[in-house]
Amino acid sequence: MSEKKFHVNLAVLATGMMAFSGVLIETAMNVTFTTLMKQFNISTSQVQWVTTIYLLMISIVVPLSSYLMKNYSKRQLFLAASTLFLVGVVINAFSVNFTMLLAGRILQGAATGIALPLMFNIILTKVPLEKRGMMIGIGNLTTSIAPAMGPTYGGILTTKLDWTYIYIFLIPVLIISTLIGLLAIPKEPVTKNDSINMTAVMALSVMFTGLLCFFSYATTWIGWVALVIGVVGAAFFFKSNSKKQLLNLSVFKNKMFTTYLLSFLMFQVLLLGISFILPNFVQIVLDAEASKAGMMMFPGALVGALFAPVSGTILDKLGFKKPVGIGSLLAIIGWASFIVTLHLGIIPLIILSHVTYMIGVGLAYSNVMTVGLSSLTTDLQDDGNAIFSTLQQFMGAVSTSFVAIIIGFFQTSSSDYAQGTLTGATVSVIVLLVFLVLSVLAVLKTFKEN
Repeated sequence: MSEKKFHVNLAVLATGMMAFSGVLIETAMNVTFTTLMKQFNISTSQVQWVTTIYLLMISIVVPLSSYLMKNYSKRQLFLAASTLFLVGVVINAFSVNFTMLLAGRILQGAATGIALPLMFNIILTKVPLEKRGMMIGIGNLTTSIAPAMGPTYGGILTTKLDWTYIYIFLIPVLIISTLIGLLAIPKEPVTKNDSINMTAVMALSVMFTGLLCFFSYATTWIGWVALVIGVVGAAFFFKSNSKKQLLNLSVFKNKMFTTYLLSFLMFQVLLLGISFILPNFVQIVLDAEASKAGMMMFPGALVGALFAPVSGTILDKLGFKKPVGIGSLLAIIGWASFIVTLHLGIIPLIILSHVTYMIGVGLAYSNVMTVGLSSLTTDLQDDGNAIFSTLQQFMGAVSTSFVAIIIGFFQTSSSDYAQGTLTGATVSVIVLLVFLVLSVLAVLKTFKEN
């Protein structure tokens, strides 16, 4: 079929709906943890694998995206992702044990790992440069707004119905996205011209699994054994990747790309971190329902959704410095204010902190990705896209595990469980604030150089 029959907006919508659903479930399940622990008789460290194993699967699949894009058509990849996602959601909708729940999450992770880079590949290859900022902003709604909407969605359904409805209600959405995608994405001829470096794939999987297990069990000897395994996996990956590239790591020689990648990852860490911190804080410290924990994050999610595409348009017309600079500073102000508002325990003030932070995210988050990818030559953009998406998901998983460890440590070491939760939440916010400030300073430094 001819190029003109490729419906870009509908294709981005279809892949975006799938990626949005994946990220929505990711944080929607955070408010179900207490329920799942009781239903399946599991611990806090076990239940967090509902999120971690999903993100781990994405981290493993996304590095394959450069190979997949070159050897399979966009239509084939979209259909594969849709099928995997639908099967995974159906499994979770009728899960009778924890193992079955994790199996569904693995399939959803694989699907999102295909859909997310596919969406950005469509934007990078089909959208004119002058409109790219706006489209990447719209695309990034899936990863910037869904984490904030997830707790609202999950909280209401868990309280009013049952946690399985988180998945049941997404089945028609995924069917619609599949139909839109099949309409929008035509068959395109693709010549298979490469084989995949399976050794590098396996080594990368070992590396990510080892490192994630370390962050999940860092307070035990198992965590440190996992770290050693992860480091060994990393060594094998770099050795194998140097012989036959799975990921083109030469992109890291580009200072702009590396700086803006780190900034992007920091925003992702905070987005996933706060989506874990706030629901647990509200339910444990303030003794509120899951639905209330979710609803308090909705205003921030809405504001972020409104600002994301607008910020891309600002970048297209005025350049990147204003939206990135203003957004980064607002993110720091909003995040720092959590230190005070969490201790006050006044929900309207906590919402105000979250809204301020999400305005900053809406202005800066997608634009740092646009700047980072646009700093690469066209032949490196698929590799850059794969690295952005891979590390985005991996750091999201690290963030969830990292915050869970800090909060868990203070919960167990305090005689008052609620007070321990408050202390752990506060310490988590302060530690992440330091990393946020450092990443923003690195970005602001590039303003002088460009």
